[in-house]
Amino acid sequence: MRIFLTGATGYVGSAVLDALVRAGHDVTALVRDNEKARRVAARGGHPAIGNLADIESYRGAADAQDGYVHTAFDYVSGRGPAVERAALEMMISSANRPRTAGPRATESRFVIYTSGTWILGRTPEPAFEDAPVNPIALASFRPEHERLVLDAAGPRLRTAVVRPGVVYGAGAGMVGDIFKAAANGLVRVIGDGNNHWPAVYDRDLADLYARVAARDDASGIFHANDEGDERVNDIVEAVAGHLPVRPDVRNVPLDEARAKMGAYADALSLDQIVRSHRARALGWTPTLHSIAGNAARLLHEWRGAREEVRTS
Repeated sequence: MRIFLTGATGYVGSAVLDALVRAGHDVTALVRDNEKARRVAARGGHPAIGNLADIESYRGAADAQDGYVHTAFDYVSGRGPAVERAALEMMISSANRPRTAGPRATESRFVIYTSGTWILGRTPEPAFEDAPVNPIALASFRPEHERLVLDAAGPRLRTAVVRPGVVYGAGAGMVGDIFKAAANGLVRVIGDGNNHWPAVYDRDLADLYARVAARDDASGIFHANDEGDERVNDIVEAVAGHLPVRPDVRNVPLDEARAKMGAYADALSLDQIVRSHRARALGWTPTLHSIAGNAARLLHEWRGAREEVRTS
């Protein structure tokens, strides 16, 4: 299939690009500059240079695709939610535009939107895909965008929402931040650390996107996490045990963390237990089920990613 992908050089999007190319799809990837274009081309994608905030810069590249996968978010302009909504509206419009010729003119198309489990708010009891939403501040715009995508479904347009948990692997993200802090000798844990993070390995998450793209019956909401139900304390303890010098751990009260970090502190302290039954019904089975249980491997990935950045 011909698939248009946003965020192809980002944390989630880069893994999704690899999975889609590996599955044999023809991927056009939106990138901001020539350097990112070279990186995408080296991984088998077809770069289209544009700016997510400037619809006209990539409208042509997005036209006449079989599917659209949105993993990007505009952190640069200060208008992230508005930029995302406009991008989604354009992709939905492109997907619905009649094709007048060619063997795929009558085939259905799809749009996949990347949301996240923070839309659920605190879920100390297992939350399934039909759980009511109660988003934290950082995810307050996501219910409206999920509904925009899901309501766009029609006879020839299939729509889906993927809600990743805390993504780990490749040395980035919130777990990568723990590795960095631990290596520097001090890990700050927001709250008491007994909160659970619903986590997912980046390559396993990417496999779910590939499955949703390929399945004509894959629509609606899909949670994506390994269901390991690990506490932040479990993760920190495991990482600390694989370092030559054990780091200090400081528990930071939530109010103090909010004063320094803003709304992100609430995300770090959020207690969530999430289930991914609809994803598993597609045959999706995570290869990794624990951050703590794979701490040595993930620490090696983190060190490798740091070295790659240092030498590039």
